[in-house]
Amino acid sequence: MPSPSSASPAERPAGGEPSAPGAVDALISQTRRLRGGLDAVRRETAGEELSDDPLGRWRRALCDLAAHQLDDLGTHLDRLRDGFPGPGETVADEPAALSPAPAGGAEWNLLTDEVTWSDELFRILGRLPEEGALTLDEFPSLLVEDDRELLTALVTDCLVDGKPIDGEFRVVHPDGTPRTLHMLGEPVLDDDGCTAAMWAVLRDVTALRRSRDAVAATGDSLRAHTRRAVAERRLTAELQEAVLPPWREPLRAAPGGRAEAGGTLDVAARHLPATDPLAVGGDWFDALPLPDGRTLLSAGGLTGRGVTTASAMAVLLGAVRGMAVAGTEPGPLLGCLNHLAGVSDRPALGSAVCCRYDAATRTLLWARAGHPAPLLFREGRVTALRPPTAGLLLGAVAGTGYAQAEVRLRPGDVLVLHTGGLSPHGADADGGTGLLPGLAARFTAARSAQECVRTVLEEWSGAVREDDACVLVARVAS
Repeated sequence: MPSPSSASPAERPAGGEPSAPGAVDALISQTRRLRGGLDAVRRETAGEELSDDPLGRWRRALCDLAAHQLDDLGTHLDRLRDGFPGPGETVADEPAALSPAPAGGAEWNLLTDEVTWSDELFRILGRLPEEGALTLDEFPSLLVEDDRELLTALVTDCLVDGKPIDGEFRVVHPDGTPRTLHMLGEPVLDDDGCTAAMWAVLRDVTALRRSRDAVAATGDSLRAHTRRAVAERRLTAELQEAVLPPWREPLRAAPGGRAEAGGTLDVAARHLPATDPLAVGGDWFDALPLPDGRTLLSAGGLTGRGVTTASAMAVLLGAVRGMAVAGTEPGPLLGCLNHLAGVSDRPALGSAVCCRYDAATRTLLWARAGHPAPLLFREGRVTALRPPTAGLLLGAVAGTGYAQAEVRLRPGDVLVLHTGGLSPHGADADGGTGLLPGLAARFTAARSAQECVRTVLEEWSGAVREDDACVLVARVAS
């Protein structure tokens, strides 16, 4: 047992002034400033508890918990400054805004069986003073049945072993609602060191506990959301890596094809990630030698992000390859792709550009569906190829047709297909100015398609990028 005697509430001076009122006042002022700053943060997060964003809900729950704790701190500091209430004074006289967690005192005298409760404790427990205070044996009857054993253990440890009480339990209020109380208590020892009484302070921490539970629940939700996002990103990246073709050497025409030495294409391409690692979308690129000696070049993208979008991209890319191998020209191919995008189980909007290059004549037949036109770099200048029409987005309108255009390429020409993040038209990841047109001189001087791609990567790496992108470079052999 502890040797020093503990003073009970009755032995503490009523209405006494604290030894350092200036220090307490300073703490009260600091607390009020913090509370004002927290209110500003709460206004910024207003409505986030109803949003679909797990991070927003967690932030709002933390703000609410901090508000409860600051209100609690302000109340305790005010009481510390004012001293213990004298006869006839109650904490109920304080403004409601300063009493977020009501507290009441109690003392159980083991020698006289006298029980003393403060008026506030009667209010917390929903009992009338004329009903009388409960003894230590009777008090557990107020508790939720599952918590009675806990209170019994706390009281026993206090009375027998002299251990301070510091625990929470639930009581059933007369209105039928459960309340969570936090109990701090100590034994009161007589001159012989034996336990003569026990005093305690009980606080209604129902609102505080509710806020803590909300923080825990929203935190669990946020962690689960993050784990799912990381797993989805990994799966999406693996799917993209499995579908998008890498190149380690120049693409040549298929065996037995019609290409002449001067018309072969040197092809290189890369997927360029966004700054945000979770912003993995449905962009693709492809270069495929066809059975008749021609070459398919394509690029495109679907709206949305994540595994579902990447899966839909893989389906469309497979359809592009299949139709191109079957001999379908770019315009009709995009028409079929538009039908597939609109009737799939998960319809999606997207854009695409499809080209068929004939190395024997150096002609490019191409069409696009709402996608940036290929860029032609020639003799240090850049121009965007212009078809009869831009074409509607894939999946937007059923039965849409797509016009074709034909252009003759020259030895040394560099043709670039790309997705929206590198578009020179409109607002996109590079700020709307377009990254590629500024590289015309370097592309013309490059000795390979891979060197062109490295140039893009060097320029791309320094900017903040909201979306990922793909770039495909095809260089006509000199």
